[in-house]
Amino acid sequence: MKLFVAGLPYDFDDTDLKEMFELYGDVVSAKVAIDRETRKSRGFGFLEMSAALEAKEAIDALNGARLRGGKELVVREAEEKPRDNSGGGYRPRR
Repeated sequence: MKLFVAGLPYDFDDTDLKEMFELYGDVVSAKVAIDRETRKSRGFGFLEMSAALEAKEAIDALNGARLRGGKELVVREAEEKPRDNSGGGYRPRR
C-alpha cells in the first residue's frame, strides 16, 4: 500500500522516513520530496509498505503525531495520480 506523509521535519531524508515506518512493518520504498532548486526537503514524502494491514496500523499510529515538537504529521493512503495522455513528448509538425 502506498502512503503519503506530510508535516515531516525539513532535515528528514529517505532513510529517516523508512526507519520511522519500519516500526509497523516492511517498507518497500520511501522517498522524501526534494526541492529541485534548493535541494532541501519539501516536508512531505511517499512510501510503500508491503502489507495493507501494517500500512493501516502506521496510519492509525502516526497520523496527527508530532515529531520533535514540530508540525502534525498527515499520514494517509496515497491517491493514484491520474495519467493523462497529453504527453509532453515530441510531436512533429504536420
